[in-house]
Amino acid sequence: MYLSRVPLGLARLDAIAFVSSPYKVHAAVEQAFAPSAVREDERGRILWRLDEVPGNEREVWLYVVSPDKPDFTHICDQVASTVSPAWITKEYDPVLDRVSEGQLWQFRLKANPVRKVFVDKGRRERAGVVGTLQGHVTETQQRAWLMDRAEAHGFRIAQTEEGFERLTVSHRRRERFKRQGNVVTLTTAQYDGVLEVIDAEAFRHTLGFGLGRARGFGCGLMTIAPLRELGNV
Repeated sequence: MYLSRVPLGLARLDAIAFVSSPYKVHAAVEQAFAPSAVREDERGRILWRLDEVPGNEREVWLYVVSPDKPDFTHICDQVASTVSPAWITKEYDPVLDRVSEGQLWQFRLKANPVRKVFVDKGRRERAGVVGTLQGHVTETQQRAWLMDRAEAHGFRIAQTEEGFERLTVSHRRRERFKRQGNVVTLTTAQYDGVLEVIDAEAFRHTLGFGLGRARGFGCGLMTIAPLRELGNV
């Protein structure tokens, strides 16, 4: 597995249009791999996420996790940052192999928190009831969405000495973009905080395969880093 970071500059209108369309980013990420490249194996699949750079409104970081090593030359030629135009790719397996129960990690996750709503279609559907996805829009709902899924994905949210969850929810948005002539709407949120690993195998699976839906459109990728003091997070 590999973890890459590509610095994208927002000085040009075409770069802004690029990062505003998960469909375009998805296509560009796919082009970073040869047709014969492995896109999913037993350790993980291709996932990506866009992160704002603290204190720099002119740059965005594209993070990509992948089973095969990518080549982002085409992205850098078109929308790379002029300050740091080169991408960085590192082997991710050493991090995955270090994961064990009881560890604390900082984490970041961009997700598509949704729930299934059942609608009675009556005689128009043989089953009588049809499920449709509806995005969680309030911060309380979005926090609960992650908390409800944490244990099954091998972790729990750590708490402060006062008993508060070390978790913040930000960048809560409805993203709209065109895909093959249709308009797609995603409800997204960014989760930052501290977690404790409770099942190493399940957590490694989460890091490699993602969490939640819309994984092809910039959601689901969780990244971790060694713990440092995060104040009230």
